[in-house]
Order: sequence, then structure tokens, then C-alpha cells
Amino acid sequence: MKKSKQTRKNRLDAPGSTIKDFFRSMFIGHGGSTQDSVHVRDAIDVKRTMTLVGLCLLPTILLGIYNTGLQAKLAIIAGASAANSWQSSLFSLIFKPLSADTGAVATFSYGLCYFLPIYLVALLMTLLWEMVFAKARKQDLHEGFFVTALLFSLCMPAHIALWLVVLGVSFGVVVAKELFGGMGYNFLNPALAGLAFIYFAYPAEVTTSAQLVAVDGYSGATTLAQVAANKLHFTDYAWYQAFSDASWWQAFLGFEVGAIGETSTLAILLGGGLLLLTRLADWRIVAGVMLGMIVSTLLFNYFGNSRSAWTAMPWTWHLVTGGFALGMMFMATDPVTTAYTRPGKLLFGILVGAMTVVIRIANVKMPEGIMLAILFANLWAPLMDSLVARFNIRRRIKRNGLQ
Repeated sequence: MKKSKQTRKNRLDAPGSTIKDFFRSMFIGHGGSTQDSVHVRDAIDVKRTMTLVGLCLLPTILLGIYNTGLQAKLAIIAGASAANSWQSSLFSLIFKPLSADTGAVATFSYGLCYFLPIYLVALLMTLLWEMVFAKARKQDLHEGFFVTALLFSLCMPAHIALWLVVLGVSFGVVVAKELFGGMGYNFLNPALAGLAFIYFAYPAEVTTSAQLVAVDGYSGATTLAQVAANKLHFTDYAWYQAFSDASWWQAFLGFEVGAIGETSTLAILLGGGLLLLTRLADWRIVAGVMLGMIVSTLLFNYFGNSRSAWTAMPWTWHLVTGGFALGMMFMATDPVTTAYTRPGKLLFGILVGAMTVVIRIANVKMPEGIMLAILFANLWAPLMDSLVARFNIRRRIKRNGLQ
């Protein structure tokens, strides 16, 4: 009997069976338990954590897919032509070609035809690299690739080439994560690192408005692009006036041009609120990002050039433009790449919020500042924890009279 238990334990811990056990554990849980004396027992693990994060992202995914189809429909009504792509052809085989008469279900399906290939390609590439490194290290295959692929896909424009998805997610997983030891050892957010790579390497394929709408001949501009071009004016625009502004509500609800999962601030806040309630995200980081963004925005509003749309832009507009909300709720709160101490988390969030506004104002060619702000703060997170630890050590030494 004792021998059979030991054999079973060795089989569960065998590195050669990790990939098979991983897929099996997604549907069937084994009854293995630890045999040593003292262990902390908790129902939460990596798989359940990633599943909950995916559920929290569900409102963002659904609204993002619908808005992708909606923006394509509105562009066609405005005079653009249907996209000459295999996704559009696939949609036309199932439904009629996209037009002004297309219903809500078909509009959602059109967006799904563009989002699903992006996500499947990102998912397969992250899974491939995770399997390669898990096999090489003889380690377990963790479920973190699921959320990495999802977050990366939500930051993509709908009309992006799939080879860019392969390139970006591969860079993020391999260079920003696996080369530093894999899950739990990376100091940069892999989804953002992959996004930053293709953002700088292929800016024309990612940053133009034509890539954000799944049609041909689109000539509109995002809210961030209009602000960067100084086409929106916020002179004498108080922050609370946004709540009576129809354009602000449209941006808040998410019915505007943008990356697939970055448009609906409402959906992101709903999912992010659930993330905070389950304590998978720390409220200090979210509060810090909001505080840093609001304070820095107010300073630019007061001391900046009132003729510049960026410096006059109130914080309520910063909240609903670009990927700020998604970055605040789901990127900055990554438990691996953020600070670990409680004061460090607050400082980390403040740095992200302040840097976002500074990057948006200082570099009009890069209005999407939240991505670089989080990556920049990732580099400073260990120093923040070190400073907090040193401060606590000195305080306790002084309190206990050891100095």
C-alpha cells in the first residue's frame, strides 16, 4: 500500500507528463494531495486565477467584438468599402455582405470574424513557446499563457496582419518572460512587451487609424489622434463638464474607433471591479494610477499652455481615451511585474498614472502612453520594494532603541 502511494506521487510529479497532465487538468482534477507535515491549503491556484481573470475580461471582450463590427458598419455607411480580406469573405458566406441594414447579431459576428483569428493565433503561439520551455526545463506547464494571449489580442487593431501577431506575442513570451525563468520570474509584462515591440518595429501596421477599422478606405481618426493633431479643444473645459458631454459618454461606453478591447471604459471597469472584489488585483495599484493621472493632469491644466489640447485636456477625458482603463485595471495590476509591498504598490500606481500623462503630452506622436508607462514602472518596482523595506528596517531599529 505504501509503495503504491509513493508510485502515484512520483507519477504526479514526473516532469515528462506535465503537458498531458495540463490538458487533462483543464477538465478533470486529480485527487493527489501533499504528504508532508505542514502546508497552506487554499482552493485558489494558477489555473483558477487565470480562469477568473478571463471571466473578468468577458464584458470587455464581448463589447469589443461588437464595437469592431459596429465601427466597420458605420465606416461603410460613411462611404468606405468592405474589407478585401478572408475574414470579410468568410462573413459574407454565412451572412450577407456588411451594410447599413446588417443586424446586431451579424454585426457581432463580423467583429468575431476578426477577433477570433487574432486570439487563436496568439493563443497557439504562447502555448507553443510555453510547451517548448516547459519541456526544456522539465517544469509544469502553467496556465498564464491564456491571459497573456487574451490581453495581447485585446490591444490589437482589428485589421492587423496575423504574422505581426505571431511576431509580437513570440517576442513578449520568449524575450520578456521565458528568458528570465518563466512565470513568476519575469519583470516585464509579456503582453505589453510584445505590443511595444511591434509598435516600434512596425508603426505603420499598428498605429494608423486604417488598421483599427476592419474596412478598406477608412479615413477617420481616433480621439487620441484628434487630440494629438490639436483638433479637439478643451479651453475652459472643467472636468465635470464631461458628464454632460455626449462625446464623452460615447467614449465611456466604447462606441468609438480604437483597439479591439480598449474602447469601452464601462466594460473594463465592470470587469476590473470584479477583479478587485476577488482580490486578484490590489486596489492600491488602481488607486495609485488614478491619483497619479488626476494630479499630473491638474498640474498640466493649471501650468500648461491652454492652447494645447493635451495640456488643457481634463482627467475625465484621459480616463476614457486609448488603453488607459485596460492598462490600469488589467495590465498594471499584474501581480508578478508590480511591486510587492503595500506602499510600493501605491507608488507603482502613482508612477504609472503620472508617466502616462507625461508621455501623452511630451510626445504627440505616441499618444498611447499607458503601455510605456507600465513597462517603465515595471523596471522601477524592485527599487520601490527595496526602499520600503529599508525604511521599515530603520523605523523598527529606531523604535526598539537599537540605534
